[in-house]
Amino acid sequence: MSTTRTRRTRKSRRRTRSAWPAILILGTLTLTVLLAVLVPLAASRDPLALCVDEPASFPASGIAGWKGDQLENAATIMRTATVQGFDHDGQVIGVMAAMGESTLHNIGYGDWETSGVENPDGSRTTSIGLFQQQEWWGSVETRMDPASAAALFYERLGRLTGWQDMTPSHAIHDVQINTDSEHYARFEDDATTIVDALSGPCPA
Repeated sequence: MSTTRTRRTRKSRRRTRSAWPAILILGTLTLTVLLAVLVPLAASRDPLALCVDEPASFPASGIAGWKGDQLENAATIMRTATVQGFDHDGQVIGVMAAMGESTLHNIGYGDWETSGVENPDGSRTTSIGLFQQQEWWGSVETRMDPASAAALFYERLGRLTGWQDMTPSHAIHDVQINTDSEHYARFEDDATTIVDALSGPCPA
């Protein structure tokens, strides 16, 4: 082998060696970009993902006629129920209660403002929020926060002996002290439909 050829071979090896860091950097950058794109995409298509945890994926057309902030509030109630140890039936009861009290809207007014309803002692009601809780339930801030209001509801439901064996509307009535124990019954089917839908992958 000639000296010239040896020199060329050494130069070629040097070029090859010097190219490796650039190739590695380019490969790392490409992999990083691919992961940044594919991982969120895979997660969004995870068949095991629960819709209740993905408000942005709630169907715009709604579920059983309920949509937008109503579904978001229903999801908050469900998540709060889960944290406090309530299963599917407890979640349905919570959603039913809020449907019957506020149509699942977090409103800052109540029966006094809309209908002039008074308490048994003649004082004006102070109901606000998803569950239309009066001032003895907690502060305005607590009652107007959907998760905190739901926690208050479930705390009292949990103290109600035998609530699991009661009809859902009657159990809610004993917590909310509504004048009509059957007031919430008409919401059971819709509440069940929503809880079932949000408990699995989001419907299209």
